[in-house]
Amino acid sequence: LAIKTEVDREPQPGRLLLTGSADILLLPKLSQSLVGRMEVLTLWPLSQGELAGVRENFVDAVFRPVLPLFHAGAEGRAAILGRLLAGGYPALLTRQAETRRKAWFGSYLTTLVQRDVRDLAHIEDLTALPRLLSLLAARVGSLLNYAEVARSLAMPQTTLKRHMALIEATFLLQLLPAWSANLGKRLVKAPRLFLNDTGLAAYLLGVNEERLTPEATLLGPLLENFVVMELRKQTAWSDRRPQLFHFRQPTGQEVDVVLEDPAGDIVGVEIKASATVTASDFKGLRALAELTGRRFRRGVLLYTGVEQLPFGAQFQAVPVGALWS
Repeated sequence: LAIKTEVDREPQPGRLLLTGSADILLLPKLSQSLVGRMEVLTLWPLSQGELAGVRENFVDAVFRPVLPLFHAGAEGRAAILGRLLAGGYPALLTRQAETRRKAWFGSYLTTLVQRDVRDLAHIEDLTALPRLLSLLAARVGSLLNYAEVARSLAMPQTTLKRHMALIEATFLLQLLPAWSANLGKRLVKAPRLFLNDTGLAAYLLGVNEERLTPEATLLGPLLENFVVMELRKQTAWSDRRPQLFHFRQPTGQEVDVVLEDPAGDIVGVEIKASATVTASDFKGLRALAELTGRRFRRGVLLYTGVEQLPFGAQFQAVPVGALWS
């Protein structure tokens, strides 16, 4: 979701009417510049805290000298799965039936492709976009490889990159850049791709609770997508205002999310769909800690269990529900 702007024919300095909309960001062409006199706000689908009526502060809490004890309750794997499938689009709050949610997602994608994408650019073959979205949904959490995706769709890379830019401009696609101690390398390393909403991703994959429960290969990436977007939403009101990255070394160690604040302090977040954790699950976080030294504040492993467990001075396993507790 993004802000769609509406202005008077003769806009007054310092005044700009912003209305929430499911449309893409459409900034008006005005006779005078509004630089310094307007603020652009991005409205994501509702966060889990907004759905529950609480203000989440997980992003700020993980940077504190002492990690607080989160009261995530006994919300286990099944409840997390339900949140993941429901997503956060406001229009779906009153649509409990699976058939009604599917109908809304189908209509949403149709109008998005037929109207908003046409507003952005002229595309001869609009049927390629739904196929591309479904393919991206099957690859959430993976590194973006244009050559591989282009081969799968039998599409030239130039066309694919144009379509991907349009999908990103409509706020459906989110790219998580790579973190590196070398600032220049961050721009050349491959990002990981995510969709803006796991309810939408599940619709594109054609999965429901019955299919998702036994298939860990599907649940893991969707849970990562879910957590990444919850963290991104919280950064909008965080006092720390950290940036989000992913971490991957040639030797295989990786961390799903790296939070880096403007002061250079770093928190690593690993995501596991399992209800149990072991010390070996922290190997990526320990590699990040060794590389970043004093800048490393802590490593947090979010999992589908219900207990908060310490794994050393700087490492803890925390229930996923802590994100909105």
